Amino acid sequence: MRIETIGRLKCRIIDRLPANAKPGIVVILCHGYGASGSDLVPIADELFDQFTQLEDHIAFVFPEAPLTLDHLGLPGGRAWWAIDMVKLQLAVATGRFREMRSNRPDGLPEAREQLTETVTQLCQQLGLTVSQVVLGGFSQGAMLTTDTALHLEQNPAALVALSGTFLNEAEWRNLVPNHVGLRVLQSHGTHDPILPYGAAEDLRKLLVDSGAAVEFIPFSGGHQIPFEVLERFGVLLEGL
Repeated sequence: MRIETIGRLKCRIIDRLPANAKPGIVVILCHGYGASGSDLVPIADELFDQFTQLEDHIAFVFPEAPLTLDHLGLPGGRAWWAIDMVKLQLAVATGRFREMRSNRPDGLPEAREQLTETVTQLCQQLGLTVSQVVLGGFSQGAMLTTDTALHLEQNPAALVALSGTFLNEAEWRNLVPNHVGLRVLQSHGTHDPILPYGAAEDLRKLLVDSGAAVEFIPFSGGHQIPFEVLERFGVLLEGL
């Protein structure tokens, strides 16, 4: 693993490419709220070990969110934008979570701008196009990469939304028709206590109705990334 600042974001990079070789596909994975910048890094070696044919053409990039949560008693924890967890938990508990998706979170545009800069700089450095970039993440990272993918002028190679949710509804509904054919891998736990399963279903419907090619993986579990989802992720990368 090596660490580089790409755009304005500190990134951890893992690949198994031959010396001086450049990847044909870059996978950018963004961690969730409260996690460290290294939270998703083990995914790279897990997929390389299971799908060895990925080693000769794929690199993984793990950006670290710009906001620290040390002041909230989460040392090492990071965030893409601030979340009022009490408000979120209350909305889930009272069945009012759906109302939150009409909002564009404060800080989302800034986070999207920073991630887009990272994508642009990576493409310039490696001689790639956006169509050779897989954008994905877990939880808040999935929300950010969904928002970023929909704001891009062309489709990325794929969008991987792991336990994300539906937000920024007006903008997403306006943008998603521009991304017919967008390849999406979406997963969500049917017993997720943090981001309700029903909201993931609503996002799936929006994407499918707008012409995206969605593989939706529901699983019996909570807010997590189970092995079966990682396996389908590897199969997706094999096909790129």
